[in-house]
Amino acid sequence: MFKFIYLSVILVLLSNSAIAHEMTPSYLELKPSFIDNVYSTELTLFNRREDVSFYQVEVFSDNWSPIPYATSVPIINIEYLQIVKFLVFVREIDIDKVVYICTISKVTKQNKQSSLVSSRICSKVKRDKS
Repeated sequence: MFKFIYLSVILVLLSNSAIAHEMTPSYLELKPSFIDNVYSTELTLFNRREDVSFYQVEVFSDNWSPIPYATSVPIINIEYLQIVKFLVFVREIDIDKVVYICTISKVTKQNKQSSLVSSRICSKVKRDKS
């Protein structure tokens, strides 16, 4: 009996695997940009979700407080299995506060699959250990 329950649980877990989007690099570096007193980084987003086409970019501190930023595309429209590169810009005065740059899936009302699961993927800023 135990073996049957165990196998049933394994099958359920394998058949309902969670799929999220991907963002690289996982650990990023903010480098001086072509604009004075502004740092930037380039990220790559890969959409592995058929039910979502829009992702929002956000920047956070270590306690998840939002930090002002600019990006080439604040809401990214990306189709299933497509890849998009984008830039994120942060002011020099905020550079020490930035810890995470994230993309969050945006579920639309028109979505017929009615998936209410939103995914957040974050990259962490590398810090020198000096």
